[in-house]
Amino acid sequence: MKLMDYGVKPIDFQNPDMATASAVPAGVSRRTFFVTTLATGFAVAAQPVLAQAITTDSKGLTAGEVQIPVADGKIPAYRAVPSKPGKYPVILVVQEIFGVHEHIKDMCRRYAKMGYYAIAPEMFARQGDVSKMTDIAAILGQVVIKVPDAQVCADLDAAVAFAKASGRADTKRVGLVGYCWGGRTAWIYARHNPQLKAAVAYYGLLNGMKSDIKPADPVDFGAEIKVPVLGLYSGIDAFIPMTVVDQMRAAIAKSGSGSEIVVFPNVGHGFNADYRPTYDKGAATYAQKLASDWFKDHGV
Repeated sequence: MKLMDYGVKPIDFQNPDMATASAVPAGVSRRTFFVTTLATGFAVAAQPVLAQAITTDSKGLTAGEVQIPVADGKIPAYRAVPSKPGKYPVILVVQEIFGVHEHIKDMCRRYAKMGYYAIAPEMFARQGDVSKMTDIAAILGQVVIKVPDAQVCADLDAAVAFAKASGRADTKRVGLVGYCWGGRTAWIYARHNPQLKAAVAYYGLLNGMKSDIKPADPVDFGAEIKVPVLGLYSGIDAFIPMTVVDQMRAAIAKSGSGSEIVVFPNVGHGFNADYRPTYDKGAATYAQKLASDWFKDHGV
């Protein structure tokens, strides 16, 4: 599957098309390994990058790669925080399927410019280096479906602990924003960590990924969520039918969490991804305002 099709054509996320033999980079084993550094630039499968791609400078920031201690070693992450001394509220920035490539790093810098300690751990570090893979279906079938939800939650917990240990973060005020794959993670982590102040889920899958290592989809536990989650969804999205969005709305309405879902009509999956043809400047700008206000309104 190529970039232009992503979000336009339905996918069985349990059995993505594995026809592309070239999807595994030369010299890379299919066995589990540990990614120790972040990608430089944009992921190969996300190419070509459009000229509209936004680059946020790091003036006034301390920004760059860091290493987060986890139970079985260290995982790389991108961290951006205002250079001015002080403790800043934390935003966990959770990646798309392309890993922590340039777009996710840029989102960290954007949040840091707003006065946050923004950190994006590489969530696929143990399963594979998606930055060098050429086909989206292979990324899904060889890496994404092998990432346990429990591992994801533990790594995000570790990112919060890392931020606290830095002395630069106010970890009593932690929020999370996730995009695409990270949008699903927003719901998952909100259930896992009731101390999270707020989360924002950009077009995250709500069903269809359940497995032994992903024991529940968001639609299964929406009524149990205690953390206020803002869902930002697309009116044109082959991955997430409106019938499923409606199911999730009904579930969170029972939760008492104050969670909400906003659907942007006439835009597609990935409307915030400014490097992709799916980008919609109007929707992305308004969504960012909603996300920023959501965090502020909930104490982040």
